[in-house]
Amino acid sequence: MASRYFTKNSFTFLRKLAKNNTRDWFLEHKDEYEETIRSPALEFIADMTDDLAMLSPHFLAVPKKVGGSLMRVNRDVRFGKDKRPYKTNIGIQFRHEQGKDVHAPGFYLHIEPNDCFVGIGIWRPDADALGKIRDRISAKGKDWTAALTEKPFKRHFELGGESLKRPPRGYDKEHPLLESLKRKDFIAFANISNEIILNSRFKKMVIDRFRIADSYMQFLCKALELRY
Repeated sequence: MASRYFTKNSFTFLRKLAKNNTRDWFLEHKDEYEETIRSPALEFIADMTDDLAMLSPHFLAVPKKVGGSLMRVNRDVRFGKDKRPYKTNIGIQFRHEQGKDVHAPGFYLHIEPNDCFVGIGIWRPDADALGKIRDRISAKGKDWTAALTEKPFKRHFELGGESLKRPPRGYDKEHPLLESLKRKDFIAFANISNEIILNSRFKKMVIDRFRIADSYMQFLCKALELRY
């Protein structure tokens, strides 16, 4: 059975946007964007509210066009060399209630032709948060290792993001978890296919992947003194 959210037309629009990434083209196809991307995304976010609350009541599903769980289609082109004005993916982040931006702990869904995945964790935490996470890994290494080595987590998720080339200042250079301590991002990804996005099991699969990462997310929240 087909998904009640995204369709083949959603992927078609994203492919066309990748080939015609200009403001004029996007404005000409704004209705198509609303129909195939934004409206189904907001419906999906709204329908995730109860499932997410069962997993953790402190991560929010906010179905707003601006300022909610759906990330902006507009790219920030101020500082990068890539001046394309629009993102060619759908990004949905369910952030912790204490988080104000993408650098907060969260559950994430990325939809892009042939590059769809579920993400979890925290990307580019600030210096204070980074220190707290590293301190907890250093002090609670067994808990961190247990979260990473749970069989379902290992089967579906792969750690990603960037790491320091050298040991972080103030930590034992011989620490058995040095590679974890060197991380600048504490994120993990589980790849999914285009077909799953279009399937009736899509929403269940997403929440199942989030649930598999429960121990990992609890560890990060405890490190940051956040409720889970």
